[in-house]
Amino acid sequence: MVVVESTSMMHDEEGSYGAIDPGDLVMVMDRDRVPVITYVEATQEDNDNFGYESHGRAGDVIIYRKNDGSDTPVIHRALLEVVRNVTGWDVPGTSLRNVDSISLTLDYKCSYHGGSYNLEIRDWIPEHSGYLTSGDNNFGGCMIDQPSANSQGQGRGLTDANGDPVQPVREEWIVGVASSEIPWIGSIKLLTTGTAQSVTPKSWSNLSIAIILVLATPIAFDYLTGNSRNSEEEE
Repeated sequence: MVVVESTSMMHDEEGSYGAIDPGDLVMVMDRDRVPVITYVEATQEDNDNFGYESHGRAGDVIIYRKNDGSDTPVIHRALLEVVRNVTGWDVPGTSLRNVDSISLTLDYKCSYHGGSYNLEIRDWIPEHSGYLTSGDNNFGGCMIDQPSANSQGQGRGLTDANGDPVQPVREEWIVGVASSEIPWIGSIKLLTTGTAQSVTPKSWSNLSIAIILVLATPIAFDYLTGNSRNSEEEE
């Protein structure tokens, strides 16, 4: 299980149930137990995985180590996979086969300066086979984690602990696939470690309500069962 620290997977600025927000506790499935279904595979009508969603959007969310380093793993969505062919590159879930470079327009809406556009990858030559990833938080425009494929994105991509650009995520760098989510509970851990600054006021409110309900439930149960016993004794 992992606790989410950053806002990079939020779907709105206040947080929303079903998306991955700061303070959420996410269960992680071992990579060997489940296949990774990418965003492009889940959005292609002729693909067996068409319509598949995870955490509020098409495709799987993966947890991976940046360039297989030891810094904090990233939890982001797998946009697509690029596979080295004999003389070129394949992108499973698309018509791209044995191409020299990757140019692709995704059905992935990005917002920027009040407008919107579809995320594009242009003339990208991958460093090696692996996954392109991105956070769901597109309030200021899309940003692909891998700088070499992020020519259109509004950010510079990610770097690892050594300052090196993050490369396509190899299979062995994947820690696991995000599964079920327990909202808000992880905020308690972030509070104790001093990393709770990204948790939204809405999440704190929901957590407080959840704690009150948990504490109140056994009290209410004891009260009701006590009244039931008293009624039976009076009869």
